[in-house]
Amino acid sequence: MAALQWFKRRSGKKRKGGEKSKRPKEKKLAVKKTVVEKPKVKEKELVKIVAPKKKEKGKLKRPKEKKLAVKKPVVKKPVVKEKEIVGIGVPGFNQLFTKGGVIRGTSILVEGGPGTCKTIFALQTLYKAACNGHDVIYLTLEEAPDRLFSHLLDFGFDVEEIKRESNAIFLRAGGKGMLVLKRLEPITIARSVEELLEKASGRLAIEADIVIDFMPRGFHPYMLALDSISAMATAFSGRFEQYRIYIEQLFRYFEKLNVTSFLVAEVEESAGKITSGTSVEEFLADGIIAFYYYKAGPGRIRAVEVIKMRGGSHSPHVVPMYITEQGLVVLPKAAGAEIAAKQAQFASALRRTG
Repeated sequence: MAALQWFKRRSGKKRKGGEKSKRPKEKKLAVKKTVVEKPKVKEKELVKIVAPKKKEKGKLKRPKEKKLAVKKPVVKKPVVKEKEIVGIGVPGFNQLFTKGGVIRGTSILVEGGPGTCKTIFALQTLYKAACNGHDVIYLTLEEAPDRLFSHLLDFGFDVEEIKRESNAIFLRAGGKGMLVLKRLEPITIARSVEELLEKASGRLAIEADIVIDFMPRGFHPYMLALDSISAMATAFSGRFEQYRIYIEQLFRYFEKLNVTSFLVAEVEESAGKITSGTSVEEFLADGIIAFYYYKAGPGRIRAVEVIKMRGGSHSPHVVPMYITEQGLVVLPKAAGAEIAAKQAQFASALRRTG
């Protein structure tokens, strides 16, 4: 206690002697803090990554790749045009062909002995084509155009003369197509060919001067007949190689024109067969039609046969043929007792001649 009192006295003395003046307390100014707004940051969109589903066996499936649809180029098949079928202008004849005729542009060798109606067949076929509105030409190396004109009138064919030249007659058939009857000189053709062969050293190309002599200028025939090719061969007597080259070029020329041609040939008829003087035409021709005129009892029987025809099948039979007031008629099938009897008679005649 004495110590405490002493401490109080001690402290009281110090305050009296050395008491200092108190400073007024400074008031602190209230400083307002500026509030700085933080820029608002847009929350980023969270993309939910979906883990691929596990396979049953614990293997991960690969995402399927989408295959791009690739369009395959469409290749158009070339359109094959059907070949035009040309009918033969003789009733019953087209039934000998499965296609009802021959293909346009075909070269046909018409063979037969004398009096077998080869010329009438060619004339009648060309006349029927002209009546259908086609232009045709008959090239003759033997008969005069006037005589052929009279043949047409004898059968009552509807032909009208349009104009006449020194070696040709122009006719209107059935009021429609043009039928030209033109005379050719085989000797003149043979000499021209000989001159060309000398220039070409054995090779011949059909030149314009020979071709123009065949066709009237500006005339494009649908059908053609050359009567006869045998007369042409005679003009090349002793020069078979020249004849062969010329005939080859002639067939190519008709093919280039796309004209259906009938080339008449005189042949020998023996034992039911026909044999031509040369075989080159038979190899070059697309078709061969043979005409017969056989002795049968007190009379004779006419018949026709298609030996070959490229581009289609045909009847293998020899069939009867008759001349009527309207032209030729072919009996392709045995339909009736009379026709059957005629065919039996014809078959008997073939056996006797064979």
